[in-house]
Order: sequence, then C-alpha cells, then structure tokens
Amino acid sequence: MLRPVTAFVANKTHLIDNFVFKLTKGKHSFTEYLGWNIIQITTIGAKTGKPHQIVLVALIDDKNIGLIASNFGRKPNPAWYYNLIKNPQCEVQLNGITKQYIARETDGEEYQKYWRMAVESYAGYEKYKQRASHRKIPIIVLEPIKD
Repeated sequence: MLRPVTAFVANKTHLIDNFVFKLTKGKHSFTEYLGWNIIQITTIGAKTGKPHQIVLVALIDDKNIGLIASNFGRKPNPAWYYNLIKNPQCEVQLNGITKQYIARETDGEEYQKYWRMAVESYAGYEKYKQRASHRKIPIIVLEPIKD
C-alpha cells in the first residue's frame, strides 16, 4: 500500500512469483502466501502478437475470474490489460490446471461487485485507486470457453 513498498513489490514480486510458479509446476506462487488467489495467464501481445505470461492476483467467482488492472496505482494501465482488450482469448493456469478463457471488460453493477471483492481481499486497492485518480481502474472478467 505504501509507495516505497509498492515500488519494490511492483518490480520484484512477479519475478519471484514466476520462479515459484515454475518450480511448483503452476501449483503455487510466492504471493499466494499473502492469502490471495494467484493465476498465471498467457496473453497475446497487443503490439507484438507474441505470447506473454504473467502471474496475477485473481478474484475467483465461481467459474469466472476477475482481474483488477490497477498496475499498483501507477499512471498507465498494465500491458496485460491492453493485450486482453485486443486479443481476448487467453490461457489461465490455476492450481496446476490450465484452461482457455475469453476476457471482457466489466462495468456498472458487475464492476462494483468485483471491486468490493478486490478491496475485501486487499485494502490496498483503495490506495491504488487514489493514486490512479486520473483513470478508472479497469476490471476484466475471464469466462471459461466451453469445450
């Protein structure tokens, strides 16, 4: 939540998470020990067209997954947000299981629902919202693709 801590966490946590995720074959991450649900998502780059993997905090809502594009309250939206807007089909690894999803941006009542879930899981999102007051923090919902 605090700027100096966020500066460190934003630049280092994903590296540690990726390492632990690979080490445990997608079953665990460093960040999950803070009590959050963690996924590894593979998106297609909006500019490059190449696959990109990133570990993110996830809001599990039955079969759907909510993602908060807070970028730790920084100025721009995170790159993965733009990747999902341009190429909504993605792959998610959760608890060692990989599935295909379609992403969509949410708004209105559904947005408020996921925002409440986010703040309940981590109060720091409110601080990120203050820091990012120049933009509305997007929320993406991932829905599983039916096979």
